[in-house]
Amino acid sequence: MSKQQVIVFLPAYNEEEAIGAVISRIPRDVHPQVDVKVLVIDDGSTDATVEVSKKAGADFIVSNKGNHGLGAAVRLGLSECVKRGADIGVMLDADNEYPAEQIPDLLAPIFQGEADYTMGSRFLGTIDGMKVHRRLGNYCFTLLQCMLLKTWIRDGQSGMRAFTKQAMQSAEIIHDYNYAQVLTLNLVRKGFRMQEVPIRYQVRKTGQSFIKFHAYMTSVLPAIFKEMSRPVNQETVIKDAHLLIHD
Repeated sequence: MSKQQVIVFLPAYNEEEAIGAVISRIPRDVHPQVDVKVLVIDDGSTDATVEVSKKAGADFIVSNKGNHGLGAAVRLGLSECVKRGADIGVMLDADNEYPAEQIPDLLAPIFQGEADYTMGSRFLGTIDGMKVHRRLGNYCFTLLQCMLLKTWIRDGQSGMRAFTKQAMQSAEIIHDYNYAQVLTLNLVRKGFRMQEVPIRYQVRKTGQSFIKFHAYMTSVLPAIFKEMSRPVNQETVIKDAHLLIHD
């Protein structure tokens, strides 16, 4: 049996202080039948993000000319994973807040045929140190997703997710600023099965977040309602038997 290819992609903008540690934490030996590659989506960084990524062992680096936004970077990452033949794509924030060593946990429901799209949930795992305003913002935007999808989600803002090839091919991110809400709304409305996996969260120790509350209110909320107003045909999600990997 040929190996399945998993590509872990990291959207990054000026993350020279953190991205090397993130790449070094990505497990390459998740399963004997799985080949793991690392792809960095450099969204116009003006620091040494690219150089640090190369030294840390990134297999591929794709650079944008200029900073297009996190949503645009994730859209490009999904597209590049499909183009490079990934059976599964894993998105991981480059700020070292998310536990790269738990990528096998994120992959397990997909390999076992239980999900098409998984999210690492800090609220099922640990959220020690998360600032109160970020926690409240997460609650509010996650609750909105729950209401719109009529399903229970605990961490709709997660920066750690995995996708089958079919989910990556179908995923649409309709604005460049962010992806977190519209991506889940888009995939779940199309019939892809979503599952959350408990993860351990740690507060970033370097750099700064480029997500601002005002921009969320003026960019993300309109995009959510635009996504929900679009007609979406539920898809027949093909379950590839060759993706089933059991211990």
